[in-house]
Amino acid sequence: MSNSEELHSKHQNTVKKLLLVVVGMFAFGFALVPLYDVFCDITGLNGKTNTVAAQQATDGVDTSRTITVQFITHKAKQIPWQFKPMIQEIKVHPGETKFVKFYAKNRASYDIVGQAVPSVSPGIAANYFQKIECFCFTQQPLKADEEVEMGLQFYVDIDLPKEINTLTLSYTLYDISNKVTS
Repeated sequence: MSNSEELHSKHQNTVKKLLLVVVGMFAFGFALVPLYDVFCDITGLNGKTNTVAAQQATDGVDTSRTITVQFITHKAKQIPWQFKPMIQEIKVHPGETKFVKFYAKNRASYDIVGQAVPSVSPGIAANYFQKIECFCFTQQPLKADEEVEMGLQFYVDIDLPKEINTLTLSYTLYDISNKVTS
């Protein structure tokens, strides 16, 4: 075998290995979202809540338990809004429907469309926090200097594990103005 044939064979092996690496990277990227969801389920991080309206609670109210629901808001750096819960926390019995409000004000001199993304912690509790009506279900367009009170109607499912006495509902607000289609 000559040097050029040997070199050609080595190049083919290198190309095959590089193609395998590319395919592996693509497969990993494709599988990353489900793997992240599994990781979050196992660790209890980033509790995702329902993104569509839940049905009204029908199993009754468990008055023997009281759950504290805390409300926290964050906003992306680029959105010049004031965004906060109107109350910091509320006591609720599992199965009991509650309504709370959040305040938002566009401090910019131009119109902005915002979108709130919810998260519940501990993560396991996200399956038991049911939003019936939520401003996070829709985009929130605010004109310059406009302010609004946005509602959240929810209940905590009566099947919430007994060891959980406090839930934290966190909303992160993002500017999606450039992603909105007219």
